[in-house]
Amino acid sequence: MLTRSLIAIAALAVHASCFAQAYPARPITFVVPAPPGGALDSLSRTLAEEMGKRLGQPIVIDNKPGAAGILAVQAVTRAAPDGYTVLVTHAAPIINTPYLLPKVPYDVRRDLAFVSQVAVGPVMLAVSRNVPARNMKEFLAWAAQNKGKVSYGSYGVGTFGHLVGVQLNKTRGLDMVHVAYKGEAQVAQDVLAGNIAWGVISLGTLKPQIESGRIRPLAVFGDRRAQAMPDVPTMAEAGLDDPAYRPAGWIGLLVRSGTPAAVLGRLEQEARAAAYSAPMKQRLQLSSSEPVGSTAAQFRQEFEKAEPVVRHLIETSGVKAE
Repeated sequence: MLTRSLIAIAALAVHASCFAQAYPARPITFVVPAPPGGALDSLSRTLAEEMGKRLGQPIVIDNKPGAAGILAVQAVTRAAPDGYTVLVTHAAPIINTPYLLPKVPYDVRRDLAFVSQVAVGPVMLAVSRNVPARNMKEFLAWAAQNKGKVSYGSYGVGTFGHLVGVQLNKTRGLDMVHVAYKGEAQVAQDVLAGNIAWGVISLGTLKPQIESGRIRPLAVFGDRRAQAMPDVPTMAEAGLDDPAYRPAGWIGLLVRSGTPAAVLGRLEQEARAAAYSAPMKQRLQLSSSEPVGSTAAQFRQEFEKAEPVVRHLIETSGVKAE
């Protein structure tokens, strides 16, 4: 009986080894929860080209925008667990969406496996030049003096920018008015025009306006300052050390749970290498983002750190997606 068990185990090991050695034997698909032409799509295409070279197979892009990222995530959770269908995403579909909508057809911890956090994109609280504040302390004092009169924008109900405003209102009693837009560029345009006082916007979108003095960054979210703008303090350094202001923007790769460990390891290895390739660093520089190339374990740790914070923000705010 023992001999039979050992033979069976050995056979499984050989099968897994052969599968890993054969991977990838055909093209891979990157599923992206964004339309063609945007920042996430552009980064995904550069990443696909670099990883494809290393894996020896072409990687095609399947854009699935809409439904708060559900369509893209669902496509991956319904695919075979073989490493040929990979989700390239930002945080919202796997952190925000499950708590904003009453029924989401996936459970991140159950249905997905982490591969690598490829990059981080600094996100800032930025104000119109019409706002007479040079730092967060002055901004909060000004907003308190103009209670109920200050408006801010985000790229949708329940997005991080919206939740930041809700948290500031709740903890500081500011009664600021939220304006929802369809995209980050529209938020930046209305901050630029002075139609709204402030917004939470990525540095990649803001940098030209910041350099021209037309928009003023007050603080960056996350645990560290942006390399592209080291003079801008973090929210914690600016006096707001609430965990609500610690999440940062990122791009990461995930696959369906049950994907063989050897395949996950190969994807992780090539994603980490591709993150620091010259073409990727050039692409990231265009959006003022920074390469990370984390391990799967490190990526999961980042998720486990941010997810409870965002969940608490959503649940206590009462915000629901429209």
